[in-house]
Amino acid sequence: MIKKQPEPQERQLRVELAAAFRMVAHLDWHEGVVNHFSVAVSEDGKQFLLNPKWRHFAGLCASDLLLLDADDSQVMARADAPDPTAWSIHGTLHARLPQLRCLLHLHPPYATALACLADPQIKAIDQTTARFHQRVVIDRYYSGMADDADEGLRLSRLLAQHPVLLMGNHGVLVAGPSVAEAFDTLYHLERACRTLMLAYASGQPLSLLPDHVAERTARDWEGFSESSFAHFAENRRLLDARHEDYAR
Repeated sequence: MIKKQPEPQERQLRVELAAAFRMVAHLDWHEGVVNHFSVAVSEDGKQFLLNPKWRHFAGLCASDLLLLDADDSQVMARADAPDPTAWSIHGTLHARLPQLRCLLHLHPPYATALACLADPQIKAIDQTTARFHQRVVIDRYYSGMADDADEGLRLSRLLAQHPVLLMGNHGVLVAGPSVAEAFDTLYHLERACRTLMLAYASGQPLSLLPDHVAERTARDWEGFSESSFAHFAENRRLLDARHEDYAR
């Protein structure tokens, strides 16, 4: 781990990522203490912040986050080593895909339920599901808990296609150019999966949007990215109103 006083930019990223952990905890999307978020600090992506091993999202603060270097071969030999599955995935992804600054991996209920179906495609049936029209990569090769770099390499090849990965029989991995944009994508992904799973639960046929409407809607979402920052800021305002200490 890199031990130094945070620079202003790193400090800001620490606060933003800590806020994302608290937001997800309030939404009850985390699973125990085994999900992981990270954000790149260096331009090449190799230095990044990651949550420490087996700490609950609801109690994480900015100062708790580990600053790691993907080129450091001694990370896992240290007393404060991160979870091995987090290191194998996030360390590899940040080293290979520096443009994907923030990585959010977790098992939210509706997205995970959809990922367990034989057909986990996000069908465009409303405005939110259409956001993900042909913009999600599906990983169909779950083989157990990932604890080596090969898993990170495989996932990096998938995420290079689209920054939203639905992990079959597992969960989701969302990437973004900032914490705010990654969180907003994750939020709407879970909402889209909730709508689709509830529609499936009705037992009635789905009313699918035509491809051209779904594609136009997805492009409209892409031109609406400034709302991601407003959404994240409003959620931080709610955290502050509850006097949460995430920025500590």
